[in-house]
Amino acid sequence: MFKKILISNRGEIACRIIRTCKKLGISTVSIYSTADTKAMHVQMADEAYLIGPAPPSESYLNIVKIIEIALLAKVDAIHPGYGFLSENAAFAVACRDNDIKFIGPTPEVLEKLKDKVIARQIAKKAGIPVLPGTNTAVGDKNALKRAVKIGFPLMVKAAAGGGGIGMQIVRSAQELDNTIQRARSQAASSFGSTRLYFERYLEQASHIEVQILADEKKNTVHFFERDCSVQRRNQKIVEVTPTVKIKSKQRKALIKNALKLVKSVGYTNAGTVEFLVSTEGDIYFLELNKRLQVEHGITEMITGFDLVELQIWIASGERLPFKQKAIQERGFAMEARINAEDPYTFFPSPGMISSVSQPKENHKVRIDGSIVQGHEVSPFYDPLLAKLMCWGPTREAARLELIKALGKFRVKGVETNIPFIKRVLASAEFVEGIYDTGLVEKLLTEPSAETVPISKDDDKRGREIAAATAVAMVTAQNGNQSRYHEFSGSSPWKIFARSQQLYDRVGLRRGWR
Repeated sequence: MFKKILISNRGEIACRIIRTCKKLGISTVSIYSTADTKAMHVQMADEAYLIGPAPPSESYLNIVKIIEIALLAKVDAIHPGYGFLSENAAFAVACRDNDIKFIGPTPEVLEKLKDKVIARQIAKKAGIPVLPGTNTAVGDKNALKRAVKIGFPLMVKAAAGGGGIGMQIVRSAQELDNTIQRARSQAASSFGSTRLYFERYLEQASHIEVQILADEKKNTVHFFERDCSVQRRNQKIVEVTPTVKIKSKQRKALIKNALKLVKSVGYTNAGTVEFLVSTEGDIYFLELNKRLQVEHGITEMITGFDLVELQIWIASGERLPFKQKAIQERGFAMEARINAEDPYTFFPSPGMISSVSQPKENHKVRIDGSIVQGHEVSPFYDPLLAKLMCWGPTREAARLELIKALGKFRVKGVETNIPFIKRVLASAEFVEGIYDTGLVEKLLTEPSAETVPISKDDDKRGREIAAATAVAMVTAQNGNQSRYHEFSGSSPWKIFARSQQLYDRVGLRRGWR
């Protein structure tokens, strides 16, 4: 087991990893920019090092400086969290070259899957359905011809993309040129690559992902699925697990395809295979996220396993201490991402938090966050303030618990999207579980007591501001953990047994769906 780990990230995800390391008796090292001098992850770590100015390119994306600090601090491993360098093959190679374990997939797998066009090719070769699209990057001269062949509407996507950046819907040939140039600009600024590809846009689809974990002994397991269909500008804001939209046959197909894909590339550590499911029930591969997901916490709530702890055990060379049958779902969990943004235009809202009050955590309520009074919400990083997660024995119980907890979550000094999240949770579509990726757009165009419809000009402005902010933060999405998971120990073999003790202690039972 590692003795010291550096977390090459910030905010919630850094705090979340530090808490797990403390449970395991592992010393932690944090890095921070000048904008994060007073941040919680800096205070929580055993050691902290200033890495550079606020812009990510000069701090959290500075591979040379991070490795220098890691060597100075004499760490055994680096956990990249998610966003920033978590899927960067060059960073993983730099870790390996300096005898530091990268807690994530191998550099070879990261390199193989870094381009989404190549990922599509790999999925097709593995026999997994993909949406009609281009299997090579699109050039400006042949763009129209290739778009017409696929048909409209279609999605223009950044091959090196993530977090919804460089992703645009095109509904007609007249929109194509401007959309391509806008997408190329965003992709170049955020990922250093202008490579784009086309994919058929699937109307009224559900975005469903499968959480997997694979050790270095070729043992692979899944932790069921999450429904991530509530999105604004292709970025998730509400997630649910499990989903009630799919039948048993579809669930088995999703899981089978996810496991088939990761095994075909020799994947190790944590990953998430994302799919689109049509209204007819057809399943299409979307992408493979080669890292921990922001929404991993709700999976932990229904299974009782700490995924970060398992990531660390796998990276240290341990075999998974349980078989697939040991992973069982209990009840339902929902996550609401609380962002510092206007609740209806989604314009970013940076500033100083003057006060914050949150609901109490217990076995039904979990808060992954790192904000306190005086916290500065920087325009350089993701506006995610916290993730509020709630569990219930039924989907409806979890929904009501989340609504109640949102009512107790108050932040002053910046605007938040809490009012809009409440509206999502109260919508008939969400209550009945019949919503799709178009739910947010639908709600924005319907007047309510809190808001008026968003005009096309306002929406365009919102997208431009969101894109500019995204470029500044370079998809620096963050996450955390709660004190709900208490089952760590000195041996990975104790994880499952202690998770059962936890469920017995809080009165949960098997068999809930």
